[in-house]
Amino acid sequence: MTLERIPFGQWTFDVEVDGPSDGPAVLLLHGFPHSRASWTEVAPILHRAGLRTIAPDQRGYSDDARPTTVSEYALPLLAADALAVLDALGVESAHVVGHDWGAAVAWYLGARHADRVNSLVALAIPHLDAYQYAYRVDAEQQHSSQYVEFLMSDGAAEQFLADDAAQLYGWFAQAGEGVLTPEQVERYVAKHREPGVLDAALNWYRANNLLGEPFEFGPVPVPTTFVWSVTDTAVSKLAVEKTGEHVTGPYRLVTLEQTSHWQPQQDPETVAAEVVRLARTEQLENR
Repeated sequence: MTLERIPFGQWTFDVEVDGPSDGPAVLLLHGFPHSRASWTEVAPILHRAGLRTIAPDQRGYSDDARPTTVSEYALPLLAADALAVLDALGVESAHVVGHDWGAAVAWYLGARHADRVNSLVALAIPHLDAYQYAYRVDAEQQHSSQYVEFLMSDGAAEQFLADDAAQLYGWFAQAGEGVLTPEQVERYVAKHREPGVLDAALNWYRANNLLGEPFEFGPVPVPTTFVWSVTDTAVSKLAVEKTGEHVTGPYRLVTLEQTSHWQPQQDPETVAAEVVRLARTEQLENR
C-alpha cells in the first residue's frame, strides 16, 4: 500500500493506492461519517481479483484539504477533486465506486464525466434526481430524509455532536444496527475527532441541498449497479425504483435483504463482486 499526497489547487489530498500496479483502476469514494478506511474490507478482495484501488480521503477529510466555507463543498468541486486524483496518477478512466455521499459524487461523475468512468457502483444512495423526485411526492422518502434536514440545520447538528464525537458512537450503533465492529466504529469516530472534520462533513450537506432545487444530473450512460439494502431507512422504495430510469447504460439493481446501510463493512464480498463483474465485462468487451 502506498499513501500518496496529491496536490490540487490550494489543497493536498491523502490517497491510498494499493493492488497490482498494472490492474484496472477502481476509484473508491467514501461517505459520511467515514473516511478512506471505509474500504478496508473491500479493497483486499479487489486486489485478489487483479484490480488496483485508489481511495482518497475526500475534501474535508484529508488533513490539508479542509475548507471552512460551505460553498467549497459543492458537488462539482468534489467531483473535480476526484478527477484530479486520477489525473495525478495518470489514470484516464476508472471503475468508480461510491458509498453514501461518495455515491452522490459517483453519480455526478457518471452523468457529467462519463468519459472518465468505465463503470459505476453506487451503494446506499440512489441517483439524486430519483431521490429528489421521491422526496417531493413520497411520504416514505420525506420521513426518511428527516436526518438530512437535521444535518442541514444551522447550529443544531453542531450542538448535538459537540461532545468529542461521543454521540457518533450511539449514531453508529443505531444506524448500523450493531453490525459494525468496535474497531470499525473507533476508526470512524477517531477521524471525526480531528479538528474541522465534523464541520466539513456538515458543510457537504449544506452545500448540496438534497431537499432543494432538482440537481438534474441527467442520465448515466455507463454500466451501472445500484446496491440497496431493504433495512436502510434513509431511502424509500420509490427512490430505488426511479433510479433505473436515470441510467441509459446497462443497469443492475442489487437488493440486500439482511445488510444495513453499511454495505462496505457488513457485506464487502457482495460489493467487491459487483465491481469485479463490471470490470471483467469491460475487459472482455475491449478484447
